[in-house]
Amino acid sequence: MGIVEFIKKEADGWGKIERVLFPLGLLIITAISVYMNDSKIALVSAVCGISYTILAGKGKISCYFFGLCGTLCYAYLSFKNHLWGNLFLYALYYFPMQILGIFKWRKHLNKDSHEIIKTKLNKKKRNLYALIAIVFTILLYLVLVSYKDQNPIIDAITSVFSVIGLILTVKRCYEQWYVWFIVNGLSTIMWIDAYIKGSNCFATILMWAVYFMLSVYFLYTWRKELKAE
Repeated sequence: MGIVEFIKKEADGWGKIERVLFPLGLLIITAISVYMNDSKIALVSAVCGISYTILAGKGKISCYFFGLCGTLCYAYLSFKNHLWGNLFLYALYYFPMQILGIFKWRKHLNKDSHEIIKTKLNKKKRNLYALIAIVFTILLYLVLVSYKDQNPIIDAITSVFSVIGLILTVKRCYEQWYVWFIVNGLSTIMWIDAYIKGSNCFATILMWAVYFMLSVYFLYTWRKELKAE
């Protein structure tokens, strides 16, 4: 498939409201960030991160190209703000998982829509993922406290849940949006706290707030699509 044909496929399947709201949201965040003289890295991270989430929610494989860029920028921001859990998560896990996601999704694309074929976990697997999340969150919290993390509770929850969320994303599971709902809500709170303490990261707050709204939106659309099938 050529580049032009690939772009055309990625542009298919968007609703009228989505075609307006999604680009408008990116423009508003960019304008607010520039007005507040925010960090350029934070702005790039926000734009790439939101683009990744939107494209992933639409089941478009191009999401991973934005994900790679956004991951590196967010890892740098975590380093600057001493959020060690998020730093290691994005640098050592998210980045290679973005690459893995490209190859995994290529094997499960709908030939007509060029979107991924969505899946759903059974009850046994849902319970297993929940147990793993609780156990590893407690363990990571204890580690982060010993390293004097700025916000060990939220950092531990978001880090562990993000690992699980990305696994479910690569597996194309609809349950990922429940996980991202928790991660995005708590991450918004975490970065508001960092901003209050003097970090120049307002675009990052906006990014996570938009993530939160998108997780609600795509939870609804994926559930609706799976029910229809």
